[in-house]
Amino acid sequence: MQRWRGLEEVPADWGRSVVTIGSFDGVHRGHQLIIGRAVERARELGVRAVAVTFDPHPSEVVRPGSHPALLAPQPRRAELMAELGVDAVLVLPFTPEFSKESPETFVQQVLVDALRARLVIEGPNFRFGHRAAGNVELLAELGRKADFEVEVVDLQVCGAAGDGKPFSSTLVRRLVSEGDMTGAAEVLGRPHRVEGVVVRGAQRGRDMGFPTANVETVPHSAVPADGVYAGWLTVLGEPGAPASGPAGPEDGRGVSMPAAISVGTNPTFDNANRTVEAYAIDRIGLDLYGLHVAVDFLAYLRGMEKFDSIEALLERMADDVKRAREMTDVR
Repeated sequence: MQRWRGLEEVPADWGRSVVTIGSFDGVHRGHQLIIGRAVERARELGVRAVAVTFDPHPSEVVRPGSHPALLAPQPRRAELMAELGVDAVLVLPFTPEFSKESPETFVQQVLVDALRARLVIEGPNFRFGHRAAGNVELLAELGRKADFEVEVVDLQVCGAAGDGKPFSSTLVRRLVSEGDMTGAAEVLGRPHRVEGVVVRGAQRGRDMGFPTANVETVPHSAVPADGVYAGWLTVLGEPGAPASGPAGPEDGRGVSMPAAISVGTNPTFDNANRTVEAYAIDRIGLDLYGLHVAVDFLAYLRGMEKFDSIEALLERMADDVKRAREMTDVR
């Protein structure tokens, strides 16, 4: 799969495309349906499928300081879209100047000149152009003039987790903020993931026999509610680079390791900073400092508590690890 940042990186000889456009934060099941349809139609038409997204999130430019909690950083989104079969991902830098472009200019520059769209696949609530003036009706009208068609994929509703509401990134953010990892996974189609670099913390866990990876999360990350969770810790590699090479027992690179995960301020020690710490169960001697890791949240175990003694804390931590080991053994 090809990855482009900016229109200037699109090859001049790319040929015609089936295109879908959106923020695609989280690449949840609603996104998967639209992207999957774009890939399906591209194969039928004998052309390539392109997903177009934006960086930073448009709301951060239009309303500075309003950046929504991030469900997946751009490299992760591209990875997920590649798994769905897209041939290329185009990331458009969303600048103040770009935000002021008219719908007609956006269509001409992106869909016609750069990607030579033959078909555009979108959901019914798709908006584009300055002040979100463009909708799917206008897109179809412009497409008739520019020799591309528009297909609208109906919104799909979520089950119990969403009370029958459509799949959406907003819904996932709410479920994550509430610590409802089962509900979030229902909408995402997989466990919610937080990524970051392992940094040095107070090292209390190591002293107590439960050495944790203290993860400095990607800015704006959607971090679950305070509490203890079962999940997995995966070493992705050096910061900014995907995992490479075979998995190694010395650092767990590329391996999803069962983990007990703590999110919060560690009230027993009166910490002020909120942290994400993952204990890779039964993995001894891991040295993860400076490495880029992923933490996947499977299930909420309990809330954050303040203990009267280290002994009481250790007893509860041992129980947390036991439950996390049992829950992650199915993977």
